[in-house]
Amino acid sequence: MISINGNWGEAGGQICRTALALSTITQKPFEIHDIRKGRKDSGLKSQHLYCVKSLKELCNAVAEGDELGSLSLKYYPKKLVAKNLDINIETAGSITLLLQALLLPAMFVSKPITITALGGTDTKWSMPFDYFSNVLLPQLQRFAKIEAKLLKRGYYPKGNGKAEIKISPKFRLSDFPGFDEFHGQLKQNVPKYDLTGQHHLIQIKGVSHASKDLQNARVAERQAHSAQAVLGKKFSVPVKISSEYRDTLSTGSGITLWAIFSKSNEDIDETNPIRMGSDALGEQGKKAEIVGEEAARNLISEIESKAPVDRYLADQLLPFMALAGNSKIKISEITNHCRTNIYTIHQFMGEIFKIDEENRIISVK
Repeated sequence: MISINGNWGEAGGQICRTALALSTITQKPFEIHDIRKGRKDSGLKSQHLYCVKSLKELCNAVAEGDELGSLSLKYYPKKLVAKNLDINIETAGSITLLLQALLLPAMFVSKPITITALGGTDTKWSMPFDYFSNVLLPQLQRFAKIEAKLLKRGYYPKGNGKAEIKISPKFRLSDFPGFDEFHGQLKQNVPKYDLTGQHHLIQIKGVSHASKDLQNARVAERQAHSAQAVLGKKFSVPVKISSEYRDTLSTGSGITLWAIFSKSNEDIDETNPIRMGSDALGEQGKKAEIVGEEAARNLISEIESKAPVDRYLADQLLPFMALAGNSKIKISEITNHCRTNIYTIHQFMGEIFKIDEENRIISVK
């Protein structure tokens, strides 16, 4: 039984989500205590319970302490089962945070599966679905073929967004007697992460979105035009930001941007893609132009760091770097969130990560 301090470092819910994912794939049970202890609403929240509930379906896990507000959790994984999952998080619980716990083990089941999730698609303190689809997923295709479809947007507080994730495994945990043998196969066959230079900026893309009740105010277009103007003054590459409106239960808006780089001026490396992203959410009383400008300036800051991995992508990549082995990434900033995820991964896989003296490069054995 692995014991994890839920109050370590950033002390947020990602400790629990990463532990759930790695426990399921390594088949090592764990207990976590002092979950989110320093937070105003400490303990397990509803979104964490849906992670546990979904993994119970995926691997017949047994859990103790999986109750709202619980400060401790014990989790005992069993054999992975390939089955389609339909999950209703309710309200605006983040779909992408759910996928932090669910996606990694789901990539290594015995046959293709589909995950359908209802909840929030564009909410505070979580990556927007467009970032998930266009920045993170290209980095995960080396492990499995993953198709993500946004069927409906969900804003705070009512959520009700809908996403569909289709996963076709390339490597199956069930083909091996245990995790160590499976991990050895991954390290031999999965392309390594080699993200230490930006090379050439090829283009910038984005999606500006809003609920239909904001269409007459042209909120999505104003966000897009503002971001485009800021980026166009800074870079001499194509900038293409689409605008869209959706039927939603709650009023909301946002914009996600991503920069695409390549080692050559023409070809984009699909095996080891170089993408950085940024986003901003609309709020009542916040002008659409400010939302677009905020996302654009954040992306400029990431690009000017000269690193190929933005600060938010870094901690998402860490578990997958651990599986691929012999990888190295350079980050715009190693955040406390990132260090906390390293702590969690080390509990399951040993002291495998190293951070350079400048606190910019993370490598794994």
